[in-house]
Amino acid sequence: MTNNTHLTDEQRIDWLRLIRSDNVGPRTFRSLINHFGSARTALDRLPDLARRGGAARPGRICSEQDAEAEIAASKHIGVSLVAPTEPAYPPRLALIDDAPPLLGVRGALEVLARPMIAIVGSRNASGAGLKFTERLARDLGDAGFVIASGLARGIDQAAHRASIDNGTMAVLAGGHDRIYPAEHEDLLQAMLRSGAAISEMPLGHVPRARDFPRRNRLISGVALGVVVVEAAHRSGSLITARIAAEQGREVFAVPGSPLDPRAAGTNDLIKQGATLTTEAADVINAVAPIMERPVELPSREPEDVPSYDEPDNSDRTRIVGLLGPSPIGLDDLIRMAGTSPAVVRTVLLELELAGRLERHGGGLVSLL
Repeated sequence: MTNNTHLTDEQRIDWLRLIRSDNVGPRTFRSLINHFGSARTALDRLPDLARRGGAARPGRICSEQDAEAEIAASKHIGVSLVAPTEPAYPPRLALIDDAPPLLGVRGALEVLARPMIAIVGSRNASGAGLKFTERLARDLGDAGFVIASGLARGIDQAAHRASIDNGTMAVLAGGHDRIYPAEHEDLLQAMLRSGAAISEMPLGHVPRARDFPRRNRLISGVALGVVVVEAAHRSGSLITARIAAEQGREVFAVPGSPLDPRAAGTNDLIKQGATLTTEAADVINAVAPIMERPVELPSREPEDVPSYDEPDNSDRTRIVGLLGPSPIGLDDLIRMAGTSPAVVRTVLLELELAGRLERHGGGLVSLL
């Protein structure tokens, strides 16, 4: 499916209400759409599902008025809320399991359809790291790639600055009106003339520590590959590299001195199989075969309402009993429960809407 299926105004309001409601993340959103066929029907069923999942009180459901107000406020600052099947949505991002159902985009939106390479690294970067980043970003930009990064200090900032003329994209951890760090607002404004910015967060959302790993999946998700220039052990850039590998993206690492702790993470990535990168050609040669394959997008709002398997109390008791604090795979859970996949998914959906379930990478789930 191509990026040309538009939501109606009513669907966009319903989608925004659903994703802004309590305990509904991107994966839960997709499960609800798959179960009920539309966001409108899912919204009607949320209180009942949460109650069956054991919620003490119903979670907040975003009102139609709040959704309309967010859409109007977004338009006022030049932000469009787009769905994965619409033209302004980055096509590769639409393929990840937890793609945002609605993405806030602004700037020169045509760059979002171009091939992207993400460049990330240390906030406390070395002079050599910054210089290499500038050269790499410029060379990749000259070769036709849009550079994606997280607008952070250090490597991110250098990557954005060096690729302003060719097009660069910032992935924001907060709302479009809450730029972090604040001193990069001028940089972002300069980027938006020939580049873009995206965020899944509502306007007014101030980024917190837990928002940055969530943001990192979007940095890797938009890109053909991720280049890590400098990264200490246990750094956010290594989280981005790990997520990139899980998403099937190419991972590139720039080698550094064994004596510099800022190179410890990148040197480890190379040992683990990341592509050693010393020039733009290393990246271009690796992603060239991927670029030749067309991007096929899934539909997110089916026209036909799928069948809905209603679990009984014995199903719920058995499935909840199999869950615990240790993550378990969905396939294992279905096998052990001895019931249909639809019943298991419905119980998991109920638990999630009750705030009792945590989803992990690789299709793993655990009980909170």
